This record gives sequence, structure tokens and C-alpha cells, in this order.
Amino acid sequence: MSDRSARGILDRLKTGVVLGAEGYVFELERRGYIKAGPYVPEVVLDFPDALKGLHREFLHAGADVMIALTYYAHRDKLKTVGREGDLERMNRQAVRIANEVAHEGDALVAGNICNTWAYDPKRKDETSRTVRAMYTEQVGWAVEEGIDFVIAETNDYLGEALIGLEVIKEYGLPAMVTLATTHADATWDGYDFAEACKILADRGADVVGLNCDRGPATMLPVIERVRKAVSGYIAAQPVPYRTSESMLTFESLKDSRGERVFPLGLEPFLHTRFEMADFARRAKALGVNYIGICCGGAPHYVRAMAEALGRTVPASRYSPAIELHPVLGEHVEEKEKAFLSDWKG
Repeated sequence: MSDRSARGILDRLKTGVVLGAEGYVFELERRGYIKAGPYVPEVVLDFPDALKGLHREFLHAGADVMIALTYYAHRDKLKTVGREGDLERMNRQAVRIANEVAHEGDALVAGNICNTWAYDPKRKDETSRTVRAMYTEQVGWAVEEGIDFVIAETNDYLGEALIGLEVIKEYGLPAMVTLATTHADATWDGYDFAEACKILADRGADVVGLNCDRGPATMLPVIERVRKAVSGYIAAQPVPYRTSESMLTFESLKDSRGERVFPLGLEPFLHTRFEMADFARRAKALGVNYIGICCGGAPHYVRAMAEALGRTVPASRYSPAIELHPVLGEHVEEKEKAFLSDWKG
């Protein structure tokens, strides 16, 4: 079991913004280590060095938290790919890898649970027991390996999020609980996002908010409502895609032919690093305490967001200096120079 950090998540949130970095599953799929479709993190066991390397890249870029890659590493999902027998080993190894890299810097380690696809409010009692058992397994193994807090994320249902929160609190750990849904204004069980976040906070969640599904343009308006409803810490971790009022989530994005591009044709909709840096500044101005990025995230985004928050991180040594390019540098307009200077803080 690894020692927990001397400065936990709540101590850090008291003194400033915590920068989170997710998107492990999508990034490792792009690199050829996770299969699109089931999105089960087999990479944890099959290519642990690939996962370790990505953790290091996020740490180098300025992430404050190393999140154990146990997203979809629960019993039902592993059954779909015939690896239920690897359940405990996969969960424990993911936390060990996160701990190893976190201790190379000053990062926290977060355990991770997520939507299970097993919860059904029409069969609430039966499915709640199933979900609770899966969460209890995952959180229990993570605690034994050593974590600082737990993130329960991409919750479509408030009911399932509350089960995750209860399990985390049974282990006495800080809980960050975030919602993600393809519905326009509410969770799948009908709660307005701001109302759902307030309920979670009132029930003891230390950080509440949204992650995934929405890009900055369609997440920030919701986060503004959450900020007004919740007095405690809030989180915002959008996907780096250009969502809009007509296409609220990255699952709903369509190309010029009207065909859906999720999940393998999303590249034309990617934000630039500058736009994600702008998101970080706007989120901070709204009073968001935990700022991050989700599916589609990559280290260059994290560095840009860290620097937009006024930080100098290890990767800042290699931040862009286009004005020094032998050809492009001659054509950098004064406005662009000012923008680059402002972006670097």
C-alpha cells in the first residue's frame, strides 16, 4: 500500500484550482492499446508501460492528479470481453501504476468508478444492489493500494451517482462526483443538472460538477448554473470538441453529410490548444475549483490549460516559441505575438 499525499485534494482546493487530466481511454485507443467499442482498459495488464508513459506525459504537462485507469474496469464490462477473471488484478495494477508516477512529482492519486450501464430506475432495488457491489469491489481494492480520493464520473443517473457517493463515503475518502448525459438539461432520471449537483453536495460529495459528453461551449453555461446552486467545490471537465446548441454533445456531432462521427471520426471537431486554454481561464473566472479535460484530452491541451492558469510546469520548457522559427518567425504578426505571450501567462 502506498502512502497518501501529505496535501490531499481538499487542502489543495482550499488554496487554488486543481488541474485534472483525463481522456486516457480515448488517447490509448488512438495509440492502439484499447479497443473502440467495449473501451475496456485492457492496456493496464497488456501494455502497462504504455499507460505508465501516458501518466508521465500528463504529469509533465502539469496535471495535479493521476487517475487510476479503472474506467469500465468493472465486472459487467469485463464479462463482455471475456476478462472477468482479470477484474481484481486490473484494478489493483491501475492504482499501482498511478501511484508510481504520482510519486515522481507532487500529484495526487484518484481511484475511479463510473457509470456501469447496469443501473435501471425501473428495477431500482435489484440494479442498485448490483451497482453497489461493483463499486464496493473497485473502491475497496483502490483503498488497499493507496489513493487520496475517489472520482465517480460520467453518471447519467443521479440515482447511480448517489450509490457511488455512498460507497466512497463508507471508506472515509473525499468524493468527487460528476454527471454526464446526452440529455439536454437533465439526468436520465429527470433531475436538472444544477439540482442534481446540489443534491450530491448536500449528501456529502466534496466536489460536484460535470465531465465528458459536452465541449466547453455547451458545458460552461450549465456549470454557471451549478456554481449558483452549489456553495462548495465544483468541477468542469469537458471534451475538447466543438459542440454547439444544435449538437450539444460529442456523441451528437455530425459531418457535412449529416453522418454521426462519434467515436472514431471526431478529429475535424477538435479544439485547438489555445481554445482549451481559453476554457480554463473562463472556468476559473466562473469559480470552478477543479478544472480538467476528458475524452479526447492529450498532454498538449493539459500544458496549455496549466499555463493559462498561470503555472509554469515541467513541459513549459518546451512551450511554443514560433517567433524563433527561421521562416514562420518572420511572419508572426504583433497580434499573434501578444496572444502567445498572454497564453504563456
